[in-house]
Amino acid sequence: MESISLEPVDPVRPVAGYIGGKRNLSRRLVDQIAATPHDLYAEPFVGMGGVFFRRDARPKVEVVNDISADVSTLFRILQRHYTAFLDMLRYQLCSRAEFDRLMKVDPVTLTDLERAARFLYLQRTAFGGKVAGRHFGTSRTGPARFDLTKLVPLLEEVHDRLCGVTIERLHFADFIRRYDRPGALFYCDPPYWGCEGDYGADVFSWMDFDLLRGVLAALKGRFILSINDRPEVRKMFADFHIQPVELTYRISGPPTEARELIITPKEDV
Repeated sequence: MESISLEPVDPVRPVAGYIGGKRNLSRRLVDQIAATPHDLYAEPFVGMGGVFFRRDARPKVEVVNDISADVSTLFRILQRHYTAFLDMLRYQLCSRAEFDRLMKVDPVTLTDLERAARFLYLQRTAFGGKVAGRHFGTSRTGPARFDLTKLVPLLEEVHDRLCGVTIERLHFADFIRRYDRPGALFYCDPPYWGCEGDYGADVFSWMDFDLLRGVLAALKGRFILSINDRPEVRKMFADFHIQPVELTYRISGPPTEARELIITPKEDV
């Protein structure tokens, strides 16, 4: 299947920050995704959707996945229970005390609505979009990080964008195998090499990189993988096409130069 038939769609911003988000790389990835023939688009590591939501065209089938129960629950709630979710957030204030209180709550004890509200609040207010080791983020030059008057329009856009999207919570290998077929395109954004613990304990290990490589090598469809530029990564994915990209990141302090890799099948070059 070499023809491209994609429906135009308005890009929207992710509802919260997330460590490893692809803001600086997203334009290049969005263009490359649109130029790759596909009628099914899938993300095994969607996170907050830093690439998914910034796309300006979509095929007839879209599937997102994340092993995080917080991520999958938030997206399901935004998709199916949007009005009730807004009611949960209506009187939420941005404060360090509330952040500390929610950090102590075990999400397993909450309803899906409560869990989604807790996760969104923590991700909006945590420094750097961290998932593990969160700290309350403050700014001397900007407003509070959780402002419902500014958040509601964004949530509504994401709610609309998720219409028709299938939301899964599977191990990445199971997800890829389930949705793989000719015409499928997987954008893979796994944890960075050396940063496997940034998303919590037992979520992803360095051994999973080898598993991911094997699953991608056996695909019937296509893939685009983005990851940090490390010698170990180049060696592991040496059988694929590797494109280095230079970027500048800034979380706090001066900008930091960084190199990432965009990896694709050699036959797509």
